[in-house]
Amino acid sequence: MNPKISVIVPCYNQARFLDESLQSVLDQTYENWECIIVNDGSPDNTAEVADKWVKKDNRFRYLYKENGGLSSARNAALEIKTGDYIQFLDSDDILVQTKFSDSLNLIQEKEAIVVSNFCLFDDSDKQKLLPPFCKLSQDLLNFESILYQWDFTFTIPIHCGFFPKSLFETIRFNENLKAKEDWLFWIQIAQKNINFIFLDAPLALYRKHARSMSRDRKHMIVYQMLFYNEAEKVISNSDFKKLLLRHLNTNYNKVNELTIEIRNLKESRTFKLFLSLKKIIEDLGLLHLSKKIFRLIRKPKK
Repeated sequence: MNPKISVIVPCYNQARFLDESLQSVLDQTYENWECIIVNDGSPDNTAEVADKWVKKDNRFRYLYKENGGLSSARNAALEIKTGDYIQFLDSDDILVQTKFSDSLNLIQEKEAIVVSNFCLFDDSDKQKLLPPFCKLSQDLLNFESILYQWDFTFTIPIHCGFFPKSLFETIRFNENLKAKEDWLFWIQIAQKNINFIFLDAPLALYRKHARSMSRDRKHMIVYQMLFYNEAEKVISNSDFKKLLLRHLNTNYNKVNELTIEIRNLKESRTFKLFLSLKKIIEDLGLLHLSKKIFRLIRKPKK
């Protein structure tokens, strides 16, 4: 047995990190792999960097597409992959050199998803690994935990996973989402009758970025509403209601702040998505919350 691994590396405006990311693929102790570099219409020098790697080693492949977002880039690579297993790697992150070999050793011809642990790193000292932002364990790798504890207890960086190709016969990343697309992806695969194996070793390294929280905050409300809209399509009605109940109860004290921001965004689509949840909110016995949300949204700006 010498299975082939398809590594999928989408890149948009992160050419400055791409060399490090691709070097971590080249350094793998397991050698039967292909690496598909997807240029998602990037305006920087991604094409130039990718061309250098394609010329260096013919296991690297290059795909250009018009900009469509992270999900679209990953899906485009999934259409042309030739591997037996799939490894995702964002263009600013890194894999430890035994990621492929250690994952394959655990699977041993079984249909399973291997999820490794991870660490953080930043550009100030790349040799110094930082603790992960959450604690992963075997107990968390199931549908219930992924659906209800995601963002509260843990999240799973996408490059922690090592996936059999069979999963992608029916699953793709949701291209309607610009955030939380990974969560929806993990929800969908957790519904499959497949084993998760936790590998408690930090084989995925996640780059620590300084992010603009104000910018993220403004858009994350819209993305949260879009996520609910898409999640309702892939999980049962009872699971969706429980998910919504957990999130609304958790965010109850922030309702005033969140809804004022939604109104200020003047996003008609967001407002319509919120309205579509109104009946479900009331069915959950949260009539008081429903009234407060929609009163605040409709309240004219001063």
